[in-house]
Amino acid sequence: MMERLDVTTVTEATTRNDWTREEIAALFDLPFDELMYRAQTVHRAHHAPSEVQMCTLLSIKTGGCPEDCGYCSQSVAADSGVKATKLMEVQSVLQRAAEARDAGSQRFCMGAAWRNPKDRDMPAIIQMIQGVRGMGMETCMTLGMLTPAQAAQLAEAGLDYYNHNIDTAPERYGEVITTRSFGERLDTLENVRQAGINVCCGGIVGMGETRPDRVGFVHALATLPRHPESVPVNALVPVKGTVLGDMLADTPLARIDEIEFVRTVAVARITMPMSMVRLSAGRESMSESTQALCFMAGANSIFTGDKLLTAGNRGDSADAALFAKLGVRPMVAEEPMRQRVCEAAE
Repeated sequence: MMERLDVTTVTEATTRNDWTREEIAALFDLPFDELMYRAQTVHRAHHAPSEVQMCTLLSIKTGGCPEDCGYCSQSVAADSGVKATKLMEVQSVLQRAAEARDAGSQRFCMGAAWRNPKDRDMPAIIQMIQGVRGMGMETCMTLGMLTPAQAAQLAEAGLDYYNHNIDTAPERYGEVITTRSFGERLDTLENVRQAGINVCCGGIVGMGETRPDRVGFVHALATLPRHPESVPVNALVPVKGTVLGDMLADTPLARIDEIEFVRTVAVARITMPMSMVRLSAGRESMSESTQALCFMAGANSIFTGDKLLTAGNRGDSADAALFAKLGVRPMVAEEPMRQRVCEAAE
């Protein structure tokens, strides 16, 4: 057990990238009220309290992915009933972005079920980025692995964020995915960084992992040379026909203990104080109390709408009602994050 952390030191010190697994494990082991206090203190030192960023996620190309991610209904290895589609037309994507903007979203995230984008797809992708940015929204893409040249193209188009999750702890990665390595994940993150695009990177809990696995997951993120600007924390949504869905759907492991999920959010907040911590997939089945605790633990970003790629989501009306109960305010949109970060670095 590590010594008690001085909260003043934690909130005022520069961001750390040298967290040890022992330190992170000790945070997970803290009494719940102490952990929440530290997480909330760190959160208030770096972020506006009671403000949550509203994001919208759209699947711009669904199904047919050659990867074998055990949680994903869009894999060709899954028998989930998800049919492969072609890349959406640019105008259709921009129409959905406009609807999201009008509903209060500040960031529009676009996901394609690819191992990696083909060069022939890049012109349409670039038009989508430019069109969404033209609406005054932040842009995010998740397209699989990227080459340095592709990352440079996305940067030139003005992409603010690129999402590429590490999914789980390095030592457990091979139990979840076999068609690409953990190192290849890191290679894409480095290509994105070198291009000057902000990183959105998190993972999934509730896949049958242990607490040491969750420690390893947070440690891998918190010791990156630069923390991800956005850290999505997903709770597994078991889908029948997927490896993990079939394995966990009828067992207690299918839903991570809610207090343990909140602990994971809190530890992510403490170890990555400047990041936006996004409460992502799995909210549809979470109680309002659990979501409230996640906000108290430092989560300050959510996906809105009725659907996340192929999984259900709580919907705008449910989120509005919860925010009203909690006194939470949607974050006001500012200039795109990539511009703010690049200017700060100059």
